Amino acid sequence: MSHQRSFTNASLMILVYEAMEAWLGAELRDMRGPTWRAVPSIRSREIGRGSHQFVRRVCGARGLVQRLELQGKLERHAGCVNTLHFNPSGTRLASGSDDLRVIIWDWTVKRAELEFDSGHKSNVFQAKFLPHSGDSTLAMCARDGQIRVAELSATQRCKNTKRVAQHKGAAHKLALEPDSPCSFLSAGEDAVVFGIDLRLDRPANKLAVVKEGDKKVGLYTIYVNPAKTHHFAVGGRDQYVRIYDQRKINENDNNGVLKKFCPSHLVSSESKTNITCLVYSHDGTELLASYNDEDIYLFDSNHSDGADYLRRYKGHRNNATVKGVNFYGPCSEFVVSGSDCGHIYLWDKYSARIVQFMEGDRGGVVNCLEPHPHLPGMATSGLDHDIKLWAPTAETPTILKGLKEVMKKNKRERDEDSVRHGDQYDTQLLWFLMRHMRNRRPQRVRISTKQAPSPHSSVV
Repeated sequence: MSHQRSFTNASLMILVYEAMEAWLGAELRDMRGPTWRAVPSIRSREIGRGSHQFVRRVCGARGLVQRLELQGKLERHAGCVNTLHFNPSGTRLASGSDDLRVIIWDWTVKRAELEFDSGHKSNVFQAKFLPHSGDSTLAMCARDGQIRVAELSATQRCKNTKRVAQHKGAAHKLALEPDSPCSFLSAGEDAVVFGIDLRLDRPANKLAVVKEGDKKVGLYTIYVNPAKTHHFAVGGRDQYVRIYDQRKINENDNNGVLKKFCPSHLVSSESKTNITCLVYSHDGTELLASYNDEDIYLFDSNHSDGADYLRRYKGHRNNATVKGVNFYGPCSEFVVSGSDCGHIYLWDKYSARIVQFMEGDRGGVVNCLEPHPHLPGMATSGLDHDIKLWAPTAETPTILKGLKEVMKKNKRERDEDSVRHGDQYDTQLLWFLMRHMRNRRPQRVRISTKQAPSPHSSVV
């Protein structure tokens, strides 16, 4: 019996290994050929052909993404850096921190141009330049639930900060309206979405209270569709991406929701799945959602209510913090996320294959990823007290050293946590395990007490 038990354990280990390998390779497509080639593109630009598209093509080139490396650090904060935001021209970078301070950086020379007290009483979660404001207006939100606005002067000082709205719980995210210097949205753990118009005496207007049935759903993230600015999407303490239309929110009709998306395997899941961040693509046709201790999913925002996801991006770990996710590239060619393992992952959007993998945070967690609006490169931050700047200056493309081992480690830890907390074991891995068990053709053998089974035989 001991021989039989050890053999059964060995078989199970082989099955688990094969299931893990299958999981790593699942839902991937072949990578498309490169869309940008350096020499022909530079030659065309030199003779004036296609020069207006040169920068856009460079920023979306896979070859440059694969050459991203650390350029430098911005060091001044005395706490975790929770938010990063470039101004529309990309010349300045705003950062906010647990130290309750906001800093405006001239990132090109690594100098803090302006530093001020946010007025918040707890961790600053976001600080964003309002568009078309001449970089003079900054909107902020924080753990204290306040939504505040800072007025900045041309002489590099903060004239004042004032509270314009108050959530009854932490406010993690703001959503800018692309063409408005005076209006934006906020979302809080109290399930409320505020529309804020700085032209009004009472700026805050309650647009929606997000519910599933009669139960309120606390919110972690909100984003305005850049192509249909009356549409916004929210996510939080359940598995659904919800899209609203500001023009027709009627709480008596489907709780005001225009449509909902969710990966089909999570609809009836018993696991406590949250959405920590969501973003629209550059043209508003796609939505990206990062799930807590699950994967990242891409949805077609034009699909009908209840549609399943288009792509799945995996390998990272999103558990310890409210993790961000973003598109990278002028046409949203890539997906970028941080991870609890301290690395930064970039996936090719179409194939869902990882094309870049970088160590981003010694503290162990990368939360914020802010691509530059016009240049190839980005800024990142996490539990470390600094901001890291990345640019495609490496001489050779990445070889993704150690990626597979880190992906497996993240997956094992995720599954162990699921079992420990009584949630469902990863359904996809179980599916692979069952499929492999079915596909293996067991050979019936006799096992005597004097002879151990062959390592290549199966016990039935």
